[in-house]
Amino acid sequence: MHPGEVLKELYLDPLEMGTSAFARRLGVPRTRIERLIKGTTGITPDTALRLARVFNTTPAYWVNLQTNYDMALAAAEIDVSDIRPITED
Repeated sequence: MHPGEVLKELYLDPLEMGTSAFARRLGVPRTRIERLIKGTTGITPDTALRLARVFNTTPAYWVNLQTNYDMALAAAEIDVSDIRPITED
């Protein structure tokens, strides 16, 4: 699940808060929140710090959501089966 979906479904929807009001609260452009929710942009360190503050979480929570999403996409697209591990003999 993209971190923007998490933001929308677990945080903004229950608060019944729109993107404009939320963006104002964070002090960021409305388009940043809209792109994040649409999944066209990811969580940056700046955004992670702001989300952590407003929701009383940690920046690592938000960055880890992004990292896990990125790794899932990469694992689905990148074939590493022909790479042999280095082993000690």
